[in-house]
Amino acid sequence: MKLAVVGGGSTYTPELIDGFARLRDTLPLTELVLVDPAADRLDLVGGLARRIFAKQAHDGRITTTTDLDAAVEGADAVLLQLRVGGQAARNQDETWPLECGCVGQETTGAGGLAKALRTVPVVLDIAERVRRANPDAWIIDFTNPVGIVTRALLGAGHKAVGLCNVAIGFQRKFAKLLDVAPSEVHLDHVGLNHLTWETGVRLGGPDGEDVLPRLLAEHGDAIAGDLRLPRPVVDRLGVVPSYYLRYFYAHDEVVEELRTKPSRAAEVAAMEKELLEMYGDPALDEKPALLGKRGGAFYSEAAVDLAASLLAGGGSPYQVVNTLNNGTLPFLPDDAVIETQAAVGTNGAVPLPVAPVDPLYAGLIAHTTAYEDLALDAALRGGRERVFKALLAHPLVGQYAAAERLTDLLVAHNREHLAWA
Repeated sequence: MKLAVVGGGSTYTPELIDGFARLRDTLPLTELVLVDPAADRLDLVGGLARRIFAKQAHDGRITTTTDLDAAVEGADAVLLQLRVGGQAARNQDETWPLECGCVGQETTGAGGLAKALRTVPVVLDIAERVRRANPDAWIIDFTNPVGIVTRALLGAGHKAVGLCNVAIGFQRKFAKLLDVAPSEVHLDHVGLNHLTWETGVRLGGPDGEDVLPRLLAEHGDAIAGDLRLPRPVVDRLGVVPSYYLRYFYAHDEVVEELRTKPSRAAEVAAMEKELLEMYGDPALDEKPALLGKRGGAFYSEAAVDLAASLLAGGGSPYQVVNTLNNGTLPFLPDDAVIETQAAVGTNGAVPLPVAPVDPLYAGLIAHTTAYEDLALDAALRGGRERVFKALLAHPLVGQYAAAERLTDLLVAHNREHLAWA
């Protein structure tokens, strides 16, 4: 079984490698190819990856290359974790929206749109090359904004499933609070990527007892603290929102915070420099503790589970993924990409039935889906007017003066990545 990782020079990659090594019975890889245009980073990450496999007695072969076509040749699955423009572009996404009083963030708001515009064309080119190399290969997308990117892939007819680590993070957290195995926790997870709510926490499976009320009653302070939302707000909602909902529920407060501290991109860039120095140490043969602060917690477990199910039907029967709506949420079009529990197997992901969604959440989901329609159109066809319309439609923008100014800033800061600009 061969798997290729596009963006294999990422400092995330050792987290993924550690999961592949530990969970080799679930996903028996024989060959793993790390591909990245940054040869210097790739050498460092690849060296550590081989040492991790050797320490854990994994006999799979790890190779590295800057040649995408060679990397995906014969691959059974291709995992995408790329960042067009690197941390420098992310730093811009997180800063220039603040000039207009809007959240600066890499996956939502104006910054998220900028990332989508840079990323979608690149991902679609990669996907076409994967299809030429092996039309049966699965594409697993971890590249943000996952919902929009996955929708682009599916719209172009690719075998693709989107993946995010938010749900598995909640699963692990709730399992610890409940003192049960993570496999016993099933989430009623509904929404769009980075716009989701846990409306139920069930023990044993989709039909198990819902213990969410007990979790909120007994551990509400800890849950609210992790979300950085007031406990009374979480109690009134009666559900657990993704921590990304703070950008919507406390927008102005977040903007003021972001204006007074270094960007997350700046923090990550400094962290990456230190991590790459560690990766170059020939004595290091495990993922360093610092990697836990980089983000992407439990990414490897989620990726292994999904790949195992898609390739051999050997993963968990139900997983939270990004896939086509196809009537699951009746207030959205069928071709919308939602993030929800799905039955996953070699034929792909089929969403489980979802209980009627409270209008409090359904309205925001529908609004953001409309923005994603316009964002994808702008990413595929380009043009300042399409960018403006997408920004005007975004729930975190929605004012024409701000949309005009943000459009100018977005184009100015991303001109080198936009073929039409």
